[in-house]
Amino acid sequence: MSARKVVAKELTRSVIMEAAHDLFIREGYQHVSMRQIAKQLGYSHGALYYHFDNKAELFYAMVEQDFQLLNEKLHDVLQQDLSPKAKLKAILLGFIEFGLNNQSQYEVMFMVKDAEVKSYLQEGPNKSYELFVQALQLCTDKLDVRQAYSIFLSLHGFVSHFCREVASFDEVHSLAETHVTFIITSIFSPMK
Repeated sequence: MSARKVVAKELTRSVIMEAAHDLFIREGYQHVSMRQIAKQLGYSHGALYYHFDNKAELFYAMVEQDFQLLNEKLHDVLQQDLSPKAKLKAILLGFIEFGLNNQSQYEVMFMVKDAEVKSYLQEGPNKSYELFVQALQLCTDKLDVRQAYSIFLSLHGFVSHFCREVASFDEVHSLAETHVTFIITSIFSPMK
């Protein structure tokens, strides 16, 4: 058995993504190399290339995994037996909760500014956003796509504001409830 095959059994994609995630958050995407990730894991950088063609592909796989977690949270809410208004509230609070309980993932998912990575990251956010819009429209027929995007921006602003300011969603749960109630009230109140 060649050394490459032995490494492939011991070093998994998920182990690499976990180590890379920590480095990307601490150092920033531009300041992390495949060599640094390999060094942190105690492997040669060539071992990483068995799993990923380059750093951008590694980053993409990592972010796709994070978007899948967000999508699963949304699916879980949609499966609940709630009134449309209660389901809408659960969706909006769930987004805030995900962002604040997974701050490093959220930052990577929604706040990365690197041009090399942005080209890789179009699909994940778009799928999640489409799912978010569909979920909102299942709860109420009062929203078009632009209004749904405004709601997303409002939630994103809330999460972005409190990222790195609080340790978890629990610290701002009451304020998040007020924010979400304000959004829902504006959706269901008659237009003037």
